[in-house]
Amino acid sequence: MRAAARRIARLLGERVGGQVGYTVRGDSAASRSTRVEMVTPGVLLRRLQRDPELPAVAGVLLDEFHERDLDTDLALSFLLDARAALREDLFVALTSATLEASRTAGLLEDATGTAPALIDIPGAIHPLDVRWAPPPRGAEPLGAVGGRVGVRREFLAHVARTVESAYAGSEGDLLVFLPGVAEIERVRSLISAPGADVLPLHGRLSAAQQDAALSPGSQRRIVLSTSIAESSLTVPGVRVVVDASLAREPRLDAARGISQLATVPASRA
Repeated sequence: MRAAARRIARLLGERVGGQVGYTVRGDSAASRSTRVEMVTPGVLLRRLQRDPELPAVAGVLLDEFHERDLDTDLALSFLLDARAALREDLFVALTSATLEASRTAGLLEDATGTAPALIDIPGAIHPLDVRWAPPPRGAEPLGAVGGRVGVRREFLAHVARTVESAYAGSEGDLLVFLPGVAEIERVRSLISAPGADVLPLHGRLSAAQQDAALSPGSQRRIVLSTSIAESSLTVPGVRVVVDASLAREPRLDAARGISQLATVPASRA
């Protein structure tokens, strides 16, 4: 959220907290002049629970709706109820590059009795050459690290070698997906790619640092990114994607009754 808000604000020539702001759990940059506020599904859901009428909101856009989680589904249900009973003028939009639009529209029509408008924005489809680069024996992705399950160093070394091979055998920039900041920094320290800028991309970076990763320069780039480049930001100039196939997702610790982030194999969905 922070990264996307910073990027949009910079495109408008403004600072975050002006016309463009964000609110996440424990952090907010918004003001009375904010017209576009980016929030997590959890924040939206809590606001709907406090005041389902959303009196200061003209419209809600649920982006990347195909990712589907409990908070997003509940928020959509609350929004539809608010439109039906409290706010006929409330604009609600779902956006996705991969959602089955017709099927989803049919489900919404069944739920509301009104057919939603479908807007199709065509985009270029590029050919893909998918190559499988399994780790060697002894370099499995997950194992015991510091007394808990984590990403093994041997696997990160394998990712670095795969990146080097892809860099040597291709043209253009490379985008590498890793589950977190620690893995990004580790792989960054291992990569040897003469003539390339090896750049991190994640939500903790400043706007200037993110712009460095997003803006093509005089040299080829190897951008090491979390999932932020899947849903929030677009990296131009990329010709090769190396995916470590790991994701960091919330998981319930039943013994302690709390949610915590866990590193798990990424879904192919």
